[in-house]
Amino acid sequence: MNSDRLQARLYNLRHNRFFEFFVVSVILFSAVVIGAKTYDIPDNLLTVIGWLDTGITFFFLTEVSVRFLGEPDKRNFFKDPWNVFDALIVVVSLIPVEDSELALVGRLIRIFRVLRMVSVVPELRLLLNSLFKALPQLGYVIMLMFIIFYIYAAVGASFFAPINKVLWGDISISMLTLFRVMTFEDWTDVMYETMTVYSFSWIYYLSFIFLTTFAFLNMVIGIVVNVMEDEHAQEAKVQAIADGEPTIQDLSDQIKELKAMLQQKQ
Repeated sequence: MNSDRLQARLYNLRHNRFFEFFVVSVILFSAVVIGAKTYDIPDNLLTVIGWLDTGITFFFLTEVSVRFLGEPDKRNFFKDPWNVFDALIVVVSLIPVEDSELALVGRLIRIFRVLRMVSVVPELRLLLNSLFKALPQLGYVIMLMFIIFYIYAAVGASFFAPINKVLWGDISISMLTLFRVMTFEDWTDVMYETMTVYSFSWIYYLSFIFLTTFAFLNMVIGIVVNVMEDEHAQEAKVQAIADGEPTIQDLSDQIKELKAMLQQKQ
């Protein structure tokens, strides 16, 4: 009974808005501490920062423990990849590697603690999950973009190499130049240079920019937005089930039952 009461209290604590806000504040403070270590600061202040870093690590350990102990079904805790990520970051942060050859690895792990912001804030977690789920569809868009890049790079290397070998010497360098054009990094300088020899080469650049920067970018945004809408709908459905509210499918089933009853009475 006492264990159930403790579990219920920890469950309420982990879902408490003030507790979540405090955890986010500590994560932000951890990011400030990490940034402070990159400056030349006095040794005494560096010692204070080291103690603060240790305190932050133990706070994260306590927070993960609260979330684990507050989980009604402990087996479901590690089914969530974000819980696994948080636990791994905290456990590795506890390993004393500052004075060893793995000191650089220890610093990198502490830098990645800032990513815990994603696991704590539901909106950020939903956004990142949507990006991951959109990767299969984005893969085909990237493949098509690579084909366009390859074709335009081959054309550019064939025609513009005599003008500037640094930018168009071979197909790999041409692809890098086209990436520069796509990101609008001084692309007009590249275009005007080739226009001195091929006056209509502006068609080459404008068509490439239209296909990559405008068309493909809108396709990527459309795919991500669609996946995010599906994720929002799925989360709303799960929340409705958890709250005991009827979902659209439940309402549809009830309407069908009412129609069947009316038809039987007629």
